[in-house]
Amino acid sequence: MTDLMDGAPRVAGPLLARMDSLRGQLRASECKVADVVARDPGAVIAGRMADLARMAGVSEPSVLRFCRAIGFESFNAFKIRLAQDVAVRDGGGVSLSQIELSRDDTAGSAVSKVFAAAIDCLVRVHDALDTVAVERASLAIARSRRVEIWGYGASGVVAEDAAHKLFRLVPGAVARRDPHMQIMAASALGGEDAVIAISHTGRTRELVEAVERARRTDATVIAITSANSVLARLAHIPVAVDVREDTDVYTPMVSRLAHLTVIDAIAVGVALLLPPTTAGRLGQMKDALKTKRVLETETDD
Repeated sequence: MTDLMDGAPRVAGPLLARMDSLRGQLRASECKVADVVARDPGAVIAGRMADLARMAGVSEPSVLRFCRAIGFESFNAFKIRLAQDVAVRDGGGVSLSQIELSRDDTAGSAVSKVFAAAIDCLVRVHDALDTVAVERASLAIARSRRVEIWGYGASGVVAEDAAHKLFRLVPGAVARRDPHMQIMAASALGGEDAVIAISHTGRTRELVEAVERARRTDATVIAITSANSVLARLAHIPVAVDVREDTDVYTPMVSRLAHLTVIDAIAVGVALLLPPTTAGRLGQMKDALKTKRVLETETDD
């Protein structure tokens, strides 16, 4: 019935139907959990194991036993599959990577759809991600003297998040969202430098032009974008992130989350490659931040 892979089982058939078919084999406490899941799957997706246990009036170990009884090794693995099933059901048989809402939706059902779409997107991107490309990108960044990170719109926000993470590891990391600054920076790069270009579509004209200029300076170009896009073909290291989302009409949502998560993975890869002295620099930064925090005693009357 199950095929365990990286802790995430592939359970055959719709999950809610499977729960019903196994009800006769479940304990009374596990049936209570099943009742809550069937009644309000959105709340289960958005909540924790403790929340589900409280709603069902059972203990957390009972929730875990329920998950294992229907073929899942963990509560998180169960939630991921539940979110995928809800996404298909509420999306008319289509993945909710592009969230579909109607006037009949409530705030609660919107929460369920947004969370389901996010989980569904991240699972799909994880399953398709080329980890060799992630490793190559991490190595190129770790070896770079300077790292330029470029993007526009929602991708510009991802670029700034990437710079926020990477400047702690690579002092020369900087994000730019202005096309004039990007093209000037591209002209000043060299063989010891790297560019991270971020775009969901991979066909933004100004970004493509800046990347073409950077290639002429022998800088290493890393692209986080759709596979087989113009930007991906220009990159020395394309990291393909394919998300079905119509960003020509809608503001990017789940594709942005996918890009942020891939950036996190690359940043962790960079950290693992750097020498032990990096930990000392990070420690100094944390010490400096302590002066910016309000101590509990300062707020006491």
